[in-house]
Amino acid sequence: MESTVLSAVFLPLALFIIMMGMGLGLKIVDFQRILIEPKGVLFGLIAQLIILPIIGFVLAGMFSLTPELAVGVIILAACPGGATSNVISYLLRGNVALSITLTAISSLITIITIPLVINLGMQTFMATDTALQLPILKTILQIAIIIFIPIVLGMLVNHYHPKLAKKIEKIVKWLSLSFLGLIIFGLLVKGRADLLPNFLQVGGVTLSLNLVTMFLGYTMATIAKLDEKSTKTITVEVGIQNGTLAITIASVLLDSPTMAIPAGIYSLLMFLTSAGFALLMRNRKVISVQ
Repeated sequence: MESTVLSAVFLPLALFIIMMGMGLGLKIVDFQRILIEPKGVLFGLIAQLIILPIIGFVLAGMFSLTPELAVGVIILAACPGGATSNVISYLLRGNVALSITLTAISSLITIITIPLVINLGMQTFMATDTALQLPILKTILQIAIIIFIPIVLGMLVNHYHPKLAKKIEKIVKWLSLSFLGLIIFGLLVKGRADLLPNFLQVGGVTLSLNLVTMFLGYTMATIAKLDEKSTKTITVEVGIQNGTLAITIASVLLDSPTMAIPAGIYSLLMFLTSAGFALLMRNRKVISVQ
């Protein structure tokens, strides 16, 4: 299937801007936060990098999905939180520094883990002859270019021109959400004829992935006895995946629009569940005050 302008040009460009925007708010000290807030960072990384992919495999196996859609769920579960989770954490008045730290560290680690998890997913849900379509080293390099380079560029601007970075970051932060919205809109328009069937196929599994992982994040943060701000952040970081990255991997690296469907539907649902979580936390705070 030929790549469209959306998947071949606009999607990688949008992801580049989103990741660079995240880099604009990063400093070297953010990567040292594991020493400052070890429990929050450690629990968040364990949930994101180990438990979340396991949940993805379990849910992909539980629901009646085609092999391509099942792998699409695995791609989504393998991705870290993104700039969207940072923005949502900010809007929820969570621990934004912890959010950015988790996103940055997990994004760098998943450069290696994403190809491994996806290949395992392809071996599990697809035929043997299709399981080797994702070369590990080549994919690591491609994902490194997608993630590492824009983050480093953003950090360099922040280091040498901090005032400029601060001004640009605010614009890019909201521009990231706009880009994500445009990407989702473009995908929906392109596949509007199949929107309802796709939603019926993967709506349940993507909503389950979102809710289960948010519950996981909240539970782990509660067990770790983190403060309320950090608890909200861990919930969002574990429960909100980088849908843009998942769509890019599926559409560009694997050239499979079908595998991008779960990430597209998920990207719509995550805003609703985030709003629901915000409302829940607000009501919980009101009740505790009373």
